[in-house]
Amino acid sequence: MTGLETRQAVGFTTVDRMGVLVVTLDRPPANALSRPVIRDLAILFAELGEMREAPPVVITGQGDRFFCAGGDIKELEGAAKQELDARMREFHALLVAMDRYPRPVIGAINGHCVGGGMEVALFADTVLAVQGARFGFPEINHGLLPADKGIQRATRLLGARAARKLLLSGDLFDVERALEIGLVDVLADPAELVDAAVASARLAGAKAPVLYGALKRSLNDPDDARDETFLQRTLASAAEYFDDPVARGLRDSWNGSRSRGGKG
Repeated sequence: MTGLETRQAVGFTTVDRMGVLVVTLDRPPANALSRPVIRDLAILFAELGEMREAPPVVITGQGDRFFCAGGDIKELEGAAKQELDARMREFHALLVAMDRYPRPVIGAINGHCVGGGMEVALFADTVLAVQGARFGFPEINHGLLPADKGIQRATRLLGARAARKLLLSGDLFDVERALEIGLVDVLADPAELVDAAVASARLAGAKAPVLYGALKRSLNDPDDARDETFLQRTLASAAEYFDDPVARGLRDSWNGSRSRGGKG
């Protein structure tokens, strides 16, 4: 999956907006991240990052209710532990690819942005969001955990106290709180969200690529050994909670509520 061609992948589309690649999560009803979506997004960012002229990227969601409701935990129903292990490896790879992407990444948050979606937003350089968007890490209430790399990013960007409260409570919060803690940079009109994000990406993309990339490396401070530590901690935690009866009960209850029409 290379280049700036307009294309439909499994669960997302890419459109070239005059040199800015707009990636739209498109997996109704909640744009949840399935394993194929996670895997293909990781490949996309990794391959684009190797291009001589890597484009600025905008990532948004289809519809007006969800940016991304996080991982599709229904995939874990009846799955072996190896499925969760592979899933967490692939999601870690996506966060690493976004972390190391040398060009601007702009998040255009068009609705609920929770769990894995929240982690994706944390790896954007600038985040625009609409009124009514909601954010959070609800994993503790659903029998799961975020990726360790996402946890560390939240702590680093939002501050230890704010990250601790969000992660340990699982509570969702509104866009005003997201602006206050620095998760969101700009409040945008829904009708203008993607256009505004593209304009932001284009403005940032006009900076000298070699300088922009060098500054991102210094700011993000990528480190292979540290990323391996984050991955191994993620996998160890997943092994502990996969068969834990309390965590499994929370997942089963959450899946059941969604099957009965609960929100994603």
